[in-house]
Amino acid sequence: MTIPKLIAPGSMNLTAISTGKALRRTIYVLIVALAFGAPLIASAGTWQPLLNQPPITEIVDPLGNDYGPGGAAAPLLLTDGGVLVQVAGFFGEDARVFKLTPDINGSYIKGTWLQLASKTYIGSASAQAVLADGRVIIEGGEYSGYGYDFTLTNQGTIYDPVANTWTSVAPPRFFVDLDPPRAVFAPHPIGDASSVVLPDGTFMLQDKMSRQAALLNLKSMKWTETGTHTKTDWNDEEGWTLLPDGSVLTVDCYTDSLFLGTPYPTDPTNSEMYSPQTQTWSSAGSTKISLTDPLLFETGPAVLRPNGTVFAVGSDGHTAIYDSREESWSNGPTLPMTNGNQATAQDAPGSLLPDGQVLFAASVGATKPGQYTNPPVAFFQFDGKKLIREPTIPNAANDVSGSIQMVILPTGQVLEVDGTNDVEIYTPSNGTHDPEWQPEIHTAPLVVSRGKTYELTGVRFNGMSQGTMFGDEDQSATNYPLVRITNLRTHHVFYSRTHDHSSMAVASQRTVSTHFDVSADQEIGMSKLEVVANGIASGARLVNVR
Repeated sequence: MTIPKLIAPGSMNLTAISTGKALRRTIYVLIVALAFGAPLIASAGTWQPLLNQPPITEIVDPLGNDYGPGGAAAPLLLTDGGVLVQVAGFFGEDARVFKLTPDINGSYIKGTWLQLASKTYIGSASAQAVLADGRVIIEGGEYSGYGYDFTLTNQGTIYDPVANTWTSVAPPRFFVDLDPPRAVFAPHPIGDASSVVLPDGTFMLQDKMSRQAALLNLKSMKWTETGTHTKTDWNDEEGWTLLPDGSVLTVDCYTDSLFLGTPYPTDPTNSEMYSPQTQTWSSAGSTKISLTDPLLFETGPAVLRPNGTVFAVGSDGHTAIYDSREESWSNGPTLPMTNGNQATAQDAPGSLLPDGQVLFAASVGATKPGQYTNPPVAFFQFDGKKLIREPTIPNAANDVSGSIQMVILPTGQVLEVDGTNDVEIYTPSNGTHDPEWQPEIHTAPLVVSRGKTYELTGVRFNGMSQGTMFGDEDQSATNYPLVRITNLRTHHVFYSRTHDHSSMAVASQRTVSTHFDVSADQEIGMSKLEVVANGIASGARLVNVR
């Protein structure tokens, strides 16, 4: 469940503090760190605002009703290197979509915006993914309509980035009213569901309000039911993490007890594994400590790291680590207390950085049992053993963990949005990575022509992880290859749109392929070609652009 944005944008204008010179921003970060009890770490990463913030205007419905300022939300990295964002503000949302394109030197901070075609429906807190063919799919949503109507909508849509068009997708008709609470929502509801693109490119979607899930055949656009009779509890609030063997990991959140009145388990620590081969769920063991809670039923991100472990952050501040090789769980570090308040991740994003550490958001304000933790929002890194407090964003005093979304950029940076027009870029202090994690090109053309399509083969084209995870909805996975071509004379950077990846498997050593369309604007001459996945680039290949 995404937290509705109920804090008035004008209640504390911290953004204005950061719009001056770099010195003013540094002073601001120091003040926030001291005020919120954060250690001052010399090697910490940095946040920087876009020089050109998104031109998102007021949200106004066709009758002229004004729902306040619009902002950037739910980012997705397109396969041409652009970043797609949807529009959602504090008090309303609409169907507009914008795209950020890096500048000629590859900088997202200096990038420019373009308004794309609008979606076929208004919805937020949805299931979403970039597909293996390069298109974008968005399904369902916790809220719909201009005023955040709580409908658990069943609408869906697919975006074609070449044609710049959206096409509606019919919901799975077998998402039927199995349990009484569903009757108050949309027929065949999807809601704030999780989704995942399986290794073979199949899109898998939850039915939030049951144990059902669906597989979408992207050629026939037909849904097939999967896993229903083997799932232990409802899907509601549970995230899905793709593992190296192609299976899907989830941590149970037990909302059956809320909607059906079944007893809440005495040991709420079960996790489950979905097998695409058998299309069944089975137990993945106990998480040792609960990662959800009996009142809000939320959880945080569960991010696969390059060593095969999944770092899972719980709603109450506990963490656990799943070893996919040993198939076992162990306790992780507990989030710290800040000014007497327990940090929580009641829906939160987490991104795998190029060095293998995980950056994630947490709420660190006051809280009461059964209520969401208040602002401010803080950021932490998990280095494999301990948690490290990171600088926070200018809007921290207005934000909670559930209002933050992030996505990894091909530069190794992380783009952050919070439903305002202050989009921030996080640059890690350590930009290095293990060479064993980077994509490796096996075959590539020596000569390419602008506007033409070519094939690449190699290994690790999808990276070592999905990259970025959220509690349940608003997924922004980046486990697919981007192609970056840099002119050796001008050093200008161009991304070629990739599509038709042969696999979406993570941390795989199998040879895979992708196709790329050389941009019509690509500069001619000798250039270097790289494949990038989750912010890590391959070794360069020389290519002559004609």
